[in-house]
Amino acid sequence: MYYRWTPSPKLNDRKVESLAQSINVSTQIANLLMQRGVETFDEAKRFFRPQLTDLYDPFLMMDMDKAIQRIQIAIANNERIIVYGDYDVDGTTAVSTVYSFFRKLTHNIEYYIPDRYKEGYGISKIGIDYAKDTDVKLIIALDCGTRSVDLIAYAKELGIDFIVCDHHLPGDEIPKAIALLNPKRKDCAYPYKELSGCGIGFKLIQAYAQAFDMPFEEVCKYLDLVAVSTCSDIVDMRDENRVLVYYGLKRLNEEPCIGLQALLQSYQLKKHYEVNDIVFGIGPRINAAGRIGDAKSSVKLLIEQDFHQAMLFSKTLIDNNTERRDLDTDITREAMEMLHESAEHSVKKSTVLFSDTWHKGVIGIVASRLIETYYKPTIIFSEVNGMLTGSARSVKEFDVHEAIGACGELVQQFGGHKYAAGLTIKKEDFKAFSAKFEEVVSSGTTAELLTPEIAYDLEIDFNEITPSFFNLLEQLKPHGPGNMSPIFRTNGIVDSGASKIVKEKHLKLQAKQKGIKFDGIGFGLGELYQHISKGNPFDLCYSLELNEYKGQKNIQLKVRDVRV
Repeated sequence: MYYRWTPSPKLNDRKVESLAQSINVSTQIANLLMQRGVETFDEAKRFFRPQLTDLYDPFLMMDMDKAIQRIQIAIANNERIIVYGDYDVDGTTAVSTVYSFFRKLTHNIEYYIPDRYKEGYGISKIGIDYAKDTDVKLIIALDCGTRSVDLIAYAKELGIDFIVCDHHLPGDEIPKAIALLNPKRKDCAYPYKELSGCGIGFKLIQAYAQAFDMPFEEVCKYLDLVAVSTCSDIVDMRDENRVLVYYGLKRLNEEPCIGLQALLQSYQLKKHYEVNDIVFGIGPRINAAGRIGDAKSSVKLLIEQDFHQAMLFSKTLIDNNTERRDLDTDITREAMEMLHESAEHSVKKSTVLFSDTWHKGVIGIVASRLIETYYKPTIIFSEVNGMLTGSARSVKEFDVHEAIGACGELVQQFGGHKYAAGLTIKKEDFKAFSAKFEEVVSSGTTAELLTPEIAYDLEIDFNEITPSFFNLLEQLKPHGPGNMSPIFRTNGIVDSGASKIVKEKHLKLQAKQKGIKFDGIGFGLGELYQHISKGNPFDLCYSLELNEYKGQKNIQLKVRDVRV
């Protein structure tokens, strides 16, 4: 795939120099900080040394006082409470956090996760009817509910109150819940808008503990789950989320909950866990339960107090993930074959595919896989109960959620984010929807937008990559949106003669510039070897990582792309 290389916007040299001097770092490090919104000594201090005291007062969130008051009434009157959450990793960690906290205060509480196939995403009528049948008076909804106007009104008619803790974009009308905790509400003055669903659940228990003088440690116990949610949901990694993940990773490494201990022991024991271990390891295994089996398995694991029992639950998740991976591989292959056989796809700006044999639980992953190859807004449909359920993924700067909305009456139901959404259409409308979606994408994209981008932070020479420079880069962690791992560009490199292809598809690089050599690895980039092996100078985009081999630690280039 061809990538366009884009430098970060030029910054004010005087401001960069001023920041560098005030915190005693190089201008390169100061540049990286300013690109991440850090411009002053105090902001740099908060960035490099996050403190739990940096967390915002939860009562700054609209309706938080109403939520705490209603929960206290429910506990005082021994009313039955359901903690209700979505079936993905954000929803299940949110439910586990809030349920675990409040079950210490009342025994009249349970949790509810909707069935992905029978109930679909978010609040369901089946769930509300279950609450009515079991005499529930209060539902605390997590990671869903902001757009459930009619269903929350229906619950109110049945005498059931709702507290909604959500981070999805509100529609034109907000539900008449007792409290709607969502920083994305236009009337909410909460200073940070990008919390995950579990992050908002954490603010709820933080507020309750604060209101009733409970030790803050009782809240901090759940920071490992908040970190798992925040990293897995790929939300912004600055400001309050940076604090939550920084201390959540600390908790994960030092004293994780029993469920996470069991999960890690089941598949990956390491000395130290980082964001990537969550994104590519913990998160997918928690998600697998909702994709393949019953998402309640994830909650059972994460709230479990007995390690032996937790190990049994973790085995279920590991098995689910193995099955998920097999399905994902098979469906991706089938989808690729369909596109390969389609004469139209090469000229289309979007990808929309359907098969009635595809498993609903993995179509979102398949959509992401296709974007890695074709880089077009993509929707993959499967059939559920006579309707087509789709999972949409997008490319940078294109709002797929808005594009689906622009397809009008062809869409029965939809929701989600700018880059990931879910939708339902009638089976007979598939062709009409595909054509309309293609029309919307075509009018809203350019050739440049449909060319994948590598945005690099700085252009540097190899002599600037020193141990002290690398150590400061390590302190920029944890990485995520808004604070991605820095990418560098270096020009005029030559192959030292030792570069090669390993395991048939990976590039093992030994690069040299002005007499300085660095080893590098480019996973899946073996085809680039032909461009560098002829002795021609080339330019390189890469990030830096520490490679440990046989007790030796060396700075290594993680290759993103090569340009001759």
